[in-house]
Amino acid sequence: MVNSDKNNTLRSIPPMEELLNTDWALEYSSSIGREQVKAVISQAIDDVRQKLQKNIHDKVLPEVFVADRAKNLLGQRSTGTLKAVVNATGVVIHTNLGRSPLAKDALQAVKALAGTYSTLEYDPETGGRGGRNSHVESLICQMTGAEAALVVNNNAAALLLALSATAAGREVIVSAGELVEIGDSFRIPDILSFSGAEMVTVGCTNATRIGDYQKAITEKTAAFLKVHPSNYRIEGFTAFTSREELAELASSSGLVFIEDLGSGLLCPLDLPFASNEPTVRDCLEAGSGLVTFSGDKLLGGPQIGVIAGSKQLVDRMRSHQLYRALRVDKMTLTAFEATLRLYLAGRQGQIPVIKMIETSAETLHKKADRLCRLLKQRAGSTAAQELTFSVVEADGVIGGGAFPTDLLPGYAVSIRSASHSAESLATAFRTSKIPVIPAIRDGQVLLHVRTLLDGDEKIIASALTGIIGEEGS
Repeated sequence: MVNSDKNNTLRSIPPMEELLNTDWALEYSSSIGREQVKAVISQAIDDVRQKLQKNIHDKVLPEVFVADRAKNLLGQRSTGTLKAVVNATGVVIHTNLGRSPLAKDALQAVKALAGTYSTLEYDPETGGRGGRNSHVESLICQMTGAEAALVVNNNAAALLLALSATAAGREVIVSAGELVEIGDSFRIPDILSFSGAEMVTVGCTNATRIGDYQKAITEKTAAFLKVHPSNYRIEGFTAFTSREELAELASSSGLVFIEDLGSGLLCPLDLPFASNEPTVRDCLEAGSGLVTFSGDKLLGGPQIGVIAGSKQLVDRMRSHQLYRALRVDKMTLTAFEATLRLYLAGRQGQIPVIKMIETSAETLHKKADRLCRLLKQRAGSTAAQELTFSVVEADGVIGGGAFPTDLLPGYAVSIRSASHSAESLATAFRTSKIPVIPAIRDGQVLLHVRTLLDGDEKIIASALTGIIGEEGS
């Protein structure tokens, strides 16, 4: 009898054609296409059959069960998976969340250009072909003091191109303490190998002196490589070779001196612990022949890799076959140009990551107070006993590999639940219509205010309303 009832229930699932002609299916068909809707409904039917066979149906009618499952899947398919989120983690340059948000000037520039034709590689004065790199090269040179500059799609590509053009088939000397892995399998030894250069390691993890470089020079040596430490610090008994020493030795030995700065710092930061962080100009003035750096870290622009330095060396890369494969598109160039112009105008404080990094703890406390009051108001009396809101001290970090051991004092709004774990509450925020990504500490959800953009407070409040509504339903 049980099997008979189960079979009857399975047979009562509506046929495909009937489901395809429902109002909700027709609506999705017009937006994502009938074949996609058909495939999703087929998946929903299979899912429901499996659950019905296991008696997992909560007494819901099969046609409703299938419709609900299909609508849920179609809702996921009809929207892009790459979406905006609220960064409430306290990590300013968050690699998983897209690193640096663009300044308003950069957004406006991209919007104006993305939907039209442009002078990407066209010179209106001559009516002939222009160079896409020309839109930003002079700006980079003004900011850094470089003789020439080139941009590619990220800093790994910049370093790869620099090594390929200057040292393929020859040796590159690098300190053992600088063989870094930045993340996602980006390792300096692998980049060197892929470029065709042979890596020669000198010194030890914690100590490398200029004499170590000097002893390693052979007829095959093409360059010295100095790599900025990212995501780590070596402390205690240490000895590092300065860029001035390396530049002098490289010059006297007829070698190229390449420095991977990584962070892309163009101007000093208003932070006590950042006083020793070199800018790109500092590196070039100290004698680095080429400096490579990122556009979407401390620089605060789009993902881009920059090579700045000697005109002779940059021109060698400009004519390298690899350059074409690594070049950037018009939107990236437009955003980068707008970001550089903010620096040249002395308006770098309008770049989100710079503003976030330099915001004082006092200002953050006021911001946290406002958010806490808003959330308490939104929660109302129905959640007064369930949720507890308070302003707490919470350190942030710069992220993106910069200043890995240094903290940014700040504040966050703490949310505690009387009946749910911090993990489940954080999950509810992350799965809101616009995901809110919080931090968790000591059994509480933390909403760091340092990394919130304009308008994020309202989004967080809306997410909270949705969470409370789901709890009450």
